[in-house]
Amino acid sequence: MADAAPTPQELPRPRRPRFFWPGGLSARLLTLTILFVAGGGALAFPPALASFERQWLLERVRAAETVSRFADIAPTGVNDSQREQLLRGAGVEWVAIQTPDAGLHLVLQGKRSSTTPYFVDLRDQAPAAWLTAPAQTLFGGTGRSVRVRATPRFISAQFIEVVAPDAELRRELLRYLSRMILIVLLVASSAGLLVYLSLNFFLVRPMQRITYAMERFRADPEDAAARVEPSGRRDEIGRAEVELDRMQADLRAALNSRARLAALGEAVAKINHDLKNMLTSAQIASERLAALKDPKVSQALPRLERALDRAVKLASGVLAYGKTQEAAPEPRPVALAPSVEAAGEEARLAEQKITLSLQIDRAAQVSADPDQLHRILVNLLRNAREAMEHQEGREAKGRITVSLSVAGDMSLIRVTDNGPGVPERARERLFQPFAGSGRPDGAGLGLAIARELAQGHGGDLTLASTGPKGTTFELRLPAPPAPATPRRRRPTKSSAG
Repeated sequence: MADAAPTPQELPRPRRPRFFWPGGLSARLLTLTILFVAGGGALAFPPALASFERQWLLERVRAAETVSRFADIAPTGVNDSQREQLLRGAGVEWVAIQTPDAGLHLVLQGKRSSTTPYFVDLRDQAPAAWLTAPAQTLFGGTGRSVRVRATPRFISAQFIEVVAPDAELRRELLRYLSRMILIVLLVASSAGLLVYLSLNFFLVRPMQRITYAMERFRADPEDAAARVEPSGRRDEIGRAEVELDRMQADLRAALNSRARLAALGEAVAKINHDLKNMLTSAQIASERLAALKDPKVSQALPRLERALDRAVKLASGVLAYGKTQEAAPEPRPVALAPSVEAAGEEARLAEQKITLSLQIDRAAQVSADPDQLHRILVNLLRNAREAMEHQEGREAKGRITVSLSVAGDMSLIRVTDNGPGVPERARERLFQPFAGSGRPDGAGLGLAIARELAQGHGGDLTLASTGPKGTTFELRLPAPPAPATPRRRRPTKSSAG
């Protein structure tokens, strides 16, 4: 069977012809600078050549005026030999003068040219004719003559006309043009080199350094040489350096966070099975303790059972942070004050002699999942306690204040401590997993988990303020629905039997 004909999409596309173009930015910059400066200099060629030709013709006219005066004042006139010398010295073939009374008359006349000379009137020369006159001289042909009319300066006449061969003018124009080309090339090369060196120092080399850092970072993000050290410049290059440095830092943090998430997920998956077995054994032990009649055991046993229930539920529902989402909350009205007190006990505030002050009505409620609200509050209170514990030279007694206010349909819970405040380097990534901890031994997961739980309720967790005098976090949760007001029954009239 014959092969199928290729479709138009499968046919090889013809390659477009490409002009030679230097590959490096520095080479392109140098080439373009020389070309632009040379092009700018070339624009000055037509007016410069036109001015040179006009000046050359005026010099011939002035020389012709001088020899015509000598011919007029000679007592016996001039002979043929003297006339040839005067015309040769002036560089013209004949001289004529126009006067009001005598009209146009020849003052000096030499050999007549076999060709008709072209005419140039220097008294009233149009700009276009002035600019194109050198081209006519250079490319109009050889063996020609030019007839020039101008206003005399040294004699009294309406105008003076001279005829001169243009061969010498052409030679002078070519010499002048050669000198101009040489000067323009020299200036273009010098200017191009200076511009190249300047832009290469201020622009190209910093861009090469940024490009090199980007290439090194793409190959190995952990390479220390891939970091761009900001130069402190205030222009676009300096801003690009600062933004690239921040981007590299953010990407490194994200890569580290992803690696730690993967490792954490693997570790939790391995220990999850054993952990559930251990918690099951603990529950069996607590049931046996419940059979004892010891009052102290009976007092501590409910708290132990609640902690075990939360641990079993958490171990069964979450395999790894970041691989499975948190369970959907089951909100219901929860008394806030007892929840804060229970979270304070689990956060071990009393052991560190940290005072927990509640500015909350005992009957105040919020709409939240009880277990998830407990985890949020424990994370906030434990972070505040650990910040005070790690504060060097601390003498003031620790204090944490929890208040509640209602704004519209949201409950605003404020947790304020008198700790050292959140470090500035940790504020930008405070709620990012593994990146927001301000302590070397912190995992950076507590606030990230607390915010995720708050957002799952339709609220949020934010850093309201921080400083040397303390830190305030704001927890927004939906407010519980207002209790329904019972309607009064209207008395009914009994009808007579």
